[in-house]
Amino acid sequence: MKSAIYAFSGDPITFGHLDIINRAAAVFDRLVVAIGVNPSKKYLFSLEERTEMARRSLLNLKNVEVKSFSGMLVDFAYENNINVIVKGVRSSNDFEYEMSLHNLGESQKLGIDTFILFAKPSLAHISSSAVKDIQKEQGLIQDYVPPYVKQCVEAKLSGQCIIGLTGEIGAGKSYVGDKLVELTHKLKLEAHNIELDRLSWQIQDDLKEEKYAVVRKQIIDTFGAEVSNADGSINRKALGEIVFADQKKLNRLNEIMDTPILVRLRRELKDKKGLIFLNASLLVEAEMSQLSNYNMILLSVDEAIQEKRLLDRDLDKEQIKRRLKSQYDFAHKKEQLEKEIEENKQGKLWLLNNKDASDLEIKQLLQDILTYFKLTS
Repeated sequence: MKSAIYAFSGDPITFGHLDIINRAAAVFDRLVVAIGVNPSKKYLFSLEERTEMARRSLLNLKNVEVKSFSGMLVDFAYENNINVIVKGVRSSNDFEYEMSLHNLGESQKLGIDTFILFAKPSLAHISSSAVKDIQKEQGLIQDYVPPYVKQCVEAKLSGQCIIGLTGEIGAGKSYVGDKLVELTHKLKLEAHNIELDRLSWQIQDDLKEEKYAVVRKQIIDTFGAEVSNADGSINRKALGEIVFADQKKLNRLNEIMDTPILVRLRRELKDKKGLIFLNASLLVEAEMSQLSNYNMILLSVDEAIQEKRLLDRDLDKEQIKRRLKSQYDFAHKKEQLEKEIEENKQGKLWLLNNKDASDLEIKQLLQDILTYFKLTS
């Protein structure tokens, strides 16, 4: 059996590390991923946390095992009866450094060789330090690390535990989000309910930054002058009549709004701590579940109550029908979320029937969330 070790600090593990591990696992029958301790380095995560992040990120590789170690790597390799150390190299500086380490290892006369894998150019910019730098500025790191690692970095660096809150239109998301925040505050903990629809409205209404004026013009140019108010803001009712009657047009609007909403979300998240509820009807449809690391509250609602709520918003029955048709129903959302959680080996789905949800039921939901994030004593 051909065995090898791939060692790194994993503070945190990134997609760059995972690519090297996947490629090495395809070459060797057995690969030990070794999370080490360098006395001269200061780590963000403890050894136990770094090891767990690596373990959770590698569940799909059956010939890979994760271990932690201290001391010289060549000694660890020797004691595990492994004579090949895999190294990932991103640059000429990395190559020279790894060559130096190889020569130092050779001096110990343990018969340990080095196997070099060069980083893919598309991943060469990814590093643990880059992940931490981006998170400090509330940037998006889902393209750098797996969702469980993203959750850990957000908690450690920003003090945030992010939960998606979704359901069909009229399911009562705003009420449940506000109630969860209120109940969390009573426990002397921080919480925030961020409504992505409201961020969208701000962009379409009156945000003064130059780019948002460009976005509003793009919407008007795409969907016609009838969606424009006299001041250049967007007539959301007129826009809704157009996009909710045509799925392709709705998809086009989502394409236009996707990046500006994410930028506004980053600003909204800045300096907020505690539980962060991201509230939107289309989190699943827009493939934004990853923002909450697949931790989602899904609301169901009685059809009669849903219709009454939407009629109270001055929508007629035909408009309600079109809007419901433009999004997944409860069963489809639930199926998609369960699939995403299984595929990513990460996340939690909480279900709440908001037909007549009592404070007691919402309190229990909050308790489950606090337990999941280990925020209870």
